[in-house]
Amino acid sequence: MALKAPKFMQVLHQVVEIEEHVGFLWHRLITHTANQRYPHAAVYLDDVRRSVAVMFRALGGDGALKIESTVAAEYNTQRSLLQRVAGSHKHVELGWRNESSLNLPACIDVFPEQQLNRDLYLWLAALASGDAGIKQTQSNWIRYNQWLSYKVLTRFPGLLERYERLVIAQLALRPDHKGLKKQEVELEHVIQNALANPGKVIECSVMEEQLYMPSPVYLWLHPSPPHCGTAPPTSQDEFISESEGETVDPEEERRYRAEQVEMPDGKDGLVLSRFENIFSWAEYIKVDRSTDEDEDLESAEDTAKDLDQLSVARDSQTTAKRIRFDLDLPSSENDDTPLGEGILLPEWDYRKSELVKDYCCLQPMVATEAEAIELPVALRSTAKRLRSQFEALVPSRMWFRGQKEGSEIDLDAYLDFISEQKQSQAFAEQGMYREFRGGIRDMACLLLADLSLSTDSYVSNHARVIDVIRDSLLLFSEALSATGDQFAMYGFSSRYRQHIRFHTLKTFSETHNNISRGRINAIKPGYYTRMGAAIRQASEILSKQPASQQLLLLLTDGKPNDLDLYDGRYGIEDTRMALIEARRKGLQPFCVTVDEKGGDYLPYMFGAENFVVIRKPSELPRELPLLYARLTN
Repeated sequence: MALKAPKFMQVLHQVVEIEEHVGFLWHRLITHTANQRYPHAAVYLDDVRRSVAVMFRALGGDGALKIESTVAAEYNTQRSLLQRVAGSHKHVELGWRNESSLNLPACIDVFPEQQLNRDLYLWLAALASGDAGIKQTQSNWIRYNQWLSYKVLTRFPGLLERYERLVIAQLALRPDHKGLKKQEVELEHVIQNALANPGKVIECSVMEEQLYMPSPVYLWLHPSPPHCGTAPPTSQDEFISESEGETVDPEEERRYRAEQVEMPDGKDGLVLSRFENIFSWAEYIKVDRSTDEDEDLESAEDTAKDLDQLSVARDSQTTAKRIRFDLDLPSSENDDTPLGEGILLPEWDYRKSELVKDYCCLQPMVATEAEAIELPVALRSTAKRLRSQFEALVPSRMWFRGQKEGSEIDLDAYLDFISEQKQSQAFAEQGMYREFRGGIRDMACLLLADLSLSTDSYVSNHARVIDVIRDSLLLFSEALSATGDQFAMYGFSSRYRQHIRFHTLKTFSETHNNISRGRINAIKPGYYTRMGAAIRQASEILSKQPASQQLLLLLTDGKPNDLDLYDGRYGIEDTRMALIEARRKGLQPFCVTVDEKGGDYLPYMFGAENFVVIRKPSELPRELPLLYARLTN
């Protein structure tokens, strides 16, 4: 008897549900069986980052290199039947380094013991510290890592016990020789001998002939590292506001390979594309993902993890939710007035160990149309309290005894002189006068504020970083006015080396008044952070002030960067050299940052004792003047 249509559809729906459930269970079973990891023993890079950095630099690693999570690279190794069915083990996170960073897996769970996974992080840091930057190829990869391991163990024999434990754990993961071809067996034998005997010369002649890469060697740095970078800059001067929508930080901080593409026109849907051309996620298809509210937006981060390379385009729509990647976008032009034609400044190229003359153009600017204002009402009570605290720093008037000239005779000095004269021990040069005067506070401070694009981000529901900086500058100037110290304030941002904006807020020759308050109130986010040139110009201004103590105070929210090669190690090295030049002029540089990751790169640039990280940016207006008091008291 035939089923009626509603009854038939109900049965069909139940069959589909059963099929989906069985498929889900089958997928979970296969995936779990094919998985060779140990999640219960996982160690994350964020948990050991500080220890890894200490190990790397203590063993002689390059202090300018950052510790970053690596990209999961496609690794063409021979997989088992079960792994092919599960579709797993196509990508592997490998340890490697380049000129700007040491890249380590975001998570290591390859060994069954958590301590072994932690030791692997430290061993990779030690191995990278001895890396001479030799270009590795498939043919010399084994020999180079063997030599590198021997070099590190020879220099630091205390690592030998840890290395031996890791080798035993690594050899246990190597593939069984059964089922391997003759050449593969020979290659595997070479790798295992190189791991167990780093100091023994082992020849390998079969590497170039292999169709597949050998099973990953987690104890070694790998050749041909994947290129990590952000999307290239766009030439547009106007950008879409990102004030709408929720910003979501990925659970695991990773860097992604990226390319910039044209925005899909939206006319050709996926169904109209030729399906034989869709090989994998990695192939770009000009189809835009909806930016409207979507129940599946939570999977965007998971999708990004599966991609070898991100294709980034810009549209005119707002988003309900965004994933934050390492991308920077400039803001619109501001209305400050240029002062002069610009100043040519050098820049340090660490690759050539050369200070390139007249490489940058710094443009002094001033907000001439900024409206003169009184101190904002919201800051007046705090400013009053700070002024009273800073007035205590002014040296009080006191009697100075034993002076050669003065307003009164110093009776104590005179009696001492008479007594010594009768004993034939008097000194003719002894002062007989005393003077009542105030102490000397010979101090000059230049505060240099980072006004880059990143200061447009929000630190709370009601305030941006630039708002916090504005309040900090206003309170700082009120506090310093109470001490009578010489001080000046400038801001800076940049857009390539030809256009470095140097904003005048208050000069040393000006008194702090409503005009300087108006200039501070007019600051707004600019472009990027070419820090070296701004520090050189600030150092030149500060060094001309007649003061015995000269403090160069840098206020920033991030590391040096610009649209060109200044982003990365190049900018850090140039900034470091600019600070060295400042110290040679007798200046005292100090950095105040609200960047929580400032501890990763500021010790290399400023020194371990010459910076402070403000964990809560909202506290910066209160902390900055007090920090100045501690630095100068």
